[in-house]
Amino acid sequence: GSEAASEQGQEEEVEDRLKEHMDSLLDKSAKARQAALQSLRLALSSKTLSEFLLERRLMLTDSLEKCLKKGKGEEQALAGTVLTLLCLQMGSGPEGEEVFCSLKPLLVSILTDSTASPSARQSCATALGMCCYIAAADLE
Repeated sequence: GSEAASEQGQEEEVEDRLKEHMDSLLDKSAKARQAALQSLRLALSSKTLSEFLLERRLMLTDSLEKCLKKGKGEEQALAGTVLTLLCLQMGSGPEGEEVFCSLKPLLVSILTDSTASPSARQSCATALGMCCYIAAADLE
């Protein structure tokens, strides 16, 4: 009993930290947004959080869109990586496709923007390829 309660407490703690990081994506400070993206990247790459993310995918997608649009270089690169991980977590169902379809035009735009940083373009190319492979229902 106490082991299960301890595990649930840890789970809630992780989710609370993730919520804080998601809120920080909307911070005015680019440093705060980058730190939040780094933390989300770490969390999404080390733990399966599909249930938690399912309820928050629209909010997270909106936040990533803002980071991709308003951010520069490093922030855009991190946002692309987090988007890839979000897509992986959502999987090949309608939720993953929804995330991918909503951000695909922006990814293509950054990828083809010759003034965007190489790291941002590379991250967007990876996100585009991975998300397309995982979540695109349209075979083309």
